[in-house]
Amino acid sequence: MASYQPDRSKNNRGRPLASYCYLLDADTDLAEEFDLRMRMVARRAATVVVFELPVGDCDPGQWTAPSTEAPGLLLLEGLLAIDVSVGDRTATELIGAGDLVQPWIRAADELLDRCACWHVLMPGRVAVLDAGFAERIRPWPQILLALLRRAGKRASDLDVQRAIASQPRLEVRLALLLWHLAARWGKVEPGGIRISLPLTHRLMGQLVGAERPSVSHALARLSEAGLVTGRSDEWHLHGTADEHLACLKAGDGARAIGAFSNGDSLPRV
Repeated sequence: MASYQPDRSKNNRGRPLASYCYLLDADTDLAEEFDLRMRMVARRAATVVVFELPVGDCDPGQWTAPSTEAPGLLLLEGLLAIDVSVGDRTATELIGAGDLVQPWIRAADELLDRCACWHVLMPGRVAVLDAGFAERIRPWPQILLALLRRAGKRASDLDVQRAIASQPRLEVRLALLLWHLAARWGKVEPGGIRISLPLTHRLMGQLVGAERPSVSHALARLSEAGLVTGRSDEWHLHGTADEHLACLKAGDGARAIGAFSNGDSLPRV
């Protein structure tokens, strides 16, 4: 278990109360990078400041100042949504436990104005991996390499989300998005997968590039077809991803959904 000690220093006034922990205790996947003997040695160096995350809007500046010399912020528990707005459009990324993120630093050659807003959707904890942390773990590059792999995985997941958002039909985009999220957050149940995430229609629209009313109508059609049911905090995917795609892409999409809503079985791929 992690060892916590409240930090009640005067420098913390105006910020959420901080605590300290051994990162290798809080993140067991990082601990697996070492054998038991080296883990105990690295554990003492890999100490981090941790902040509690209550649900609601948040400012990463409360936890740390943007820095090019720091690895960033590591989410230990919970769920964040990062909204990035350009012009009158907003795209969202979901950040979960194990993800490494950095507060935005405006580049000198950046031409487009953008705004980033952070929201805590599920309560959790975030660890500050600052420049001091990077210096302390220099003898153990395994930690930074593992974090680099996670950053690569996050970029890969964003590429998948971009590809999903390029699908012309909204029902296909929503079905693919839910299956994409199910790979990480879903739980297998009889007949499909359950996703217990606070996914409002507005949030789902920002994940796939659609307006909230259109998302509501598309989800209603998916529900009528028996493919996706649920509400904003729990969604159920019935069948398999291949079955969903076969249903949605078979002939004319609208007629296909109508046929399956009349009780026809899902096609097998």
